[in-house]
Amino acid sequence: MNKKDKIDNGAQTQLPVAREKNGEPQTKPTQGKMTIYDYEQKYTRRQNVRGARLILWMCASLVGVILFVCLFFLTMRIYEINEYAGYATGAACLILFVCIFVVPLCKIVKTGAFVTNVNAATAREAKRHNKKLRHDVAEKIIDLTSKVEGVGWYDSEVVGRIAIALKVGDEEKLKSALTELYQGCVKKNAKDMIFRSSIKCAAYSAISQAAKVDTALVIFLNLQLIKDLVFLYGFRPSDARLAKIVARVLQNALIAYGLGGLNIGHSVVQTMGSAVKGIPILGNAIAAIVDSSVQGLANGTLTTVIGYQTIRYLTHEYRLQNILDEVNLDETQEELVEACDKLEKELKTKKRNVGAAI
Repeated sequence: MNKKDKIDNGAQTQLPVAREKNGEPQTKPTQGKMTIYDYEQKYTRRQNVRGARLILWMCASLVGVILFVCLFFLTMRIYEINEYAGYATGAACLILFVCIFVVPLCKIVKTGAFVTNVNAATAREAKRHNKKLRHDVAEKIIDLTSKVEGVGWYDSEVVGRIAIALKVGDEEKLKSALTELYQGCVKKNAKDMIFRSSIKCAAYSAISQAAKVDTALVIFLNLQLIKDLVFLYGFRPSDARLAKIVARVLQNALIAYGLGGLNIGHSVVQTMGSAVKGIPILGNAIAAIVDSSVQGLANGTLTTVIGYQTIRYLTHEYRLQNILDEVNLDETQEELVEACDKLEKELKTKKRNVGAAI
């Protein structure tokens, strides 16, 4: 065999190299499945599950306390004007507290979440849980599309493919159709929900001009938006990420209360100096307009932020559960041989140490 033949034979044993045309690779080298150890190193984070759940309930409790206090002071103000009207307002506020806080929070927490922060010991159980939840989400989407007229959230053609894949048990087609749905119409409708909720929050805050009312409205609209987004996607973020979202609701409520107590408009009018000194009515009107616009814009922006934070977490965890589903959980032959060799060497070392001691 000549030198040229040896070179040609050697080239045939190598992996094919992707040729580029116009900067785009034409072929990609085949890669094996990601192992659970690769997944754990890349995506798993050290996390205290109980601690995350505790923080979630602490933040939720604080939000509930703030909302209750706002409604209580509103009731007492009306009670000072008229006793019977105060009793009626108190009963109405109690019903409101249950409807705008307890019910949305319970619906959010009771919705299933994908398990993605796993290790080698918990990955198999997590994959089974995620598969069941994926089927539950698909069934909810199919049921909602077929039974509720005019909802318009989901593409009927994609939902049809989801129904077929679910019926024949084709997991790959089911995941592909769900991914297409989430990246298309679901994402678009989620953005529309956020925009409408932010507009409501801005408008109501501009009208109310009361710190306690603004705070209650922000809590109500933020929780309602999170509940709607979770219902749209069919699952909720994990406890750790949900705790961050509820903490953001708490932060938004405190900011709304602080803005309501500031006289921003009057500060602006004072800086205008002599331009409005001789027109006190105009000065008061400008102050009221500035106060309402600043509060409305701030509260609306905070609602937008919390909405996009929620869909970012939902999208991230849906992507991770898809990656985890493809992870290879079986030990490779090389890993098994390596483990056996390591055990054999350790036993020989201990045997020598025991012989030397005797």
